[in-house]
Formats: sequence, structure tokens, C-alpha cells
Amino acid sequence: MALPLTPPVKPMLASPVDGVPDRSDLLFEPKWDGFRCLVFADPGAAEPGFLQSRTGKSLNRYFPEVLANLTAAIDRPLVLDGELVIISRDGHGEKLDWDVLTERIHPAASRVRLLAEQTPATFVAFDLLALDDRDLTAEPLSVRRELLAGLALHHEGLHTTPVTDDPATAREWLRVFEGAGLDGVIGKPTSGAYQPGKRTMLKVKHSRTADCVVAGLRWHANTEPGTAVGSLLLGLYDDNDVLHHVGVVGAFPAAKRRELATTLADLLDAEGHPWLDPDAGEGRRLPGGVTRWRSGELVWEPLRPELVVEVAYDHTEGAMPSRFRHTTQFVRWRPDREPSSCRYDQLDEPARYDLDSIFSGEVR
Repeated sequence: MALPLTPPVKPMLASPVDGVPDRSDLLFEPKWDGFRCLVFADPGAAEPGFLQSRTGKSLNRYFPEVLANLTAAIDRPLVLDGELVIISRDGHGEKLDWDVLTERIHPAASRVRLLAEQTPATFVAFDLLALDDRDLTAEPLSVRRELLAGLALHHEGLHTTPVTDDPATAREWLRVFEGAGLDGVIGKPTSGAYQPGKRTMLKVKHSRTADCVVAGLRWHANTEPGTAVGSLLLGLYDDNDVLHHVGVVGAFPAAKRRELATTLADLLDAEGHPWLDPDAGEGRRLPGGVTRWRSGELVWEPLRPELVVEVAYDHTEGAMPSRFRHTTQFVRWRPDREPSSCRYDQLDEPARYDLDSIFSGEVR
């Protein structure tokens, strides 16, 4: 049987909102912190499964164990929308591990096979786009969700996300699930069709603020250096008074970029800069280095670490010294703060919450 949908299919997207809405027409679910993935499963076909990334590319080579688990568990043609995650376990129980997940996008097949054995990924399904020869994208979410629940997709490496129609429960999920590594809460109109590429869902994410040292900048692309700031490089001090690069703040209006170039000109100074000192010791987070995502170094300009800025952020990543996962948002300048007071101890650590309880249905 041929699937009624074939890749690539653009996933439906979400627009941010400030809080969980008090609406009776929404179905809420946890926002899983992983790689968006559409599954095209056709048991009995020459190629029984295809894992599609958000951008339409194949993820099959990076997650062979997920493909094997899906092939073993699914006995009828279907198309699923969901998230690829990696679950790690420690003394507190299970939680999502973003850092380990990113290691799976590796060019070496031998490395991928090793990681697939050591840190297998899990697919969490949250929507059903096709079943047998039936295209479900025009059906309301309430119908798609009922059909998805009927498939009972709870197997090794395969789960179905919990849902609730109660805004109060969704707010509690937003509060407690972060300790299991989840990213927030998603709200979907129960009467809504699946609209590929459209922002018809709502997302509520965690947001915090931190005061950071401004220790460098990058000039805005396609402008003359010195005329417009692209982003500011942020730093935090650890317990040994070492300044680490923790991320950037950008997305300034054009006028503000030009204003910052003038304002910060007097602070441009490489002499004695802590990120340029070769004798400052190992283990520092520094800006601009080569990574597995970037083959070349990014050019940046050192600033005397004298200014403090408050930024909004959602998540940190990596072992200490950690960094902000995403670009932060400018909140305000903090002339009342000393740069030396901008330390890691101000970053929030959510209370742990066991991921087992989410998958087992112990929470409603």
C-alpha cells in the first residue's frame, strides 16, 4: 500500500505566547526538547521507514536504532509527526539530554553506530498525518489525536506524548516538567487541520534573565567594520574568577546597531583581555572557535569587560562552565552592577522531575 503522503512534508509550526491561555478549544502537550522529525512508515515496502528532519532531509543514517524500533513496532502504513530525543538516567531518574543528542549528527558512520548503541534515541509521537491509505491532514486535531492514541505507540524507543485540555494542568506541566529537560508547553486548536509550514500552534517556553559582562562584539554582516554592531559577546565568571564566553545577544534594530558602534568604540581594547591570554588556563569557554557545526573561526572584537547587560534566556547547555543554548534577548543595561558580580551562581537550575512519570501516564 502506498502512503498518501510522501516526503518532504513541512512540519506545522508554533508561535510564541507569554503564558498558557485560558481557552477551552486547545489541547496542550509538553514541548519536547529534541530534533523535530516526521516518520514515514510503510511496512512491507522495499524501504519500510524514512525519518525526515524539519528541513526535509533524511535522518536515517544518524538514527538507525530509531528506524529499527519503528519498523519492529509499526505494522501498518502511517505518517507521524514528533520529536527525536535522547533520554539519560542519573540518580534522580530519567531526563532529556540535548548535549548527547547533538553528538549524533556526525559524519563518521562508525561513530554514529557506536552512539546508537551507547545512547539510543527515542521517538516521541505527537500527531498522526496519515493512516493506511487515508490522508488525515484535513481532519481536526481531535480526530487525529484519537486515532494516534488508538495505535498505543509505547514500545522500546517509541512513545506517544501525553495531552490535556485543562489549562491549569498545562501550567503545572510548564512548572514541573522542566526538571525532566522539557522545553515548555504547546497548545493546539482541537478543531484545527494540520497545516504544513504554518504557525497555527502556540508555544509557551521558559524564560529567565541573567546579568552578563559584555566582553566583545561582532560587526554586523555586510557593513563596514566599526559602523554597526551585529551582536554582543557575553561572559560570566566562575568560582575561580575565570571569565567564560556564554553566548551572544543580538537582533538589535538598525539604528541601535549604529548607536552601539559609536557607544562601544572607546571600549575596543585587546590588551590584557581575559579571552586572549594564552596563560589563563585550560577549560575556558572562548568565542569564535571551530566546532562540529562550523569549520572556520568567527571573527570578533575584544571589549574591555566593564559593561553589564541583563538578557533573557530560556536554556543553558553543556557541563560547567555551561553556556546559553540560543541567542539571548536584550532586556536592559545594568550600570548598577559590577562586572565581577556577574557569575554562574545566578543561573536557575530547575527542580528535577522524573521523565518516567511522564511516559507512564502518572501525570494528568
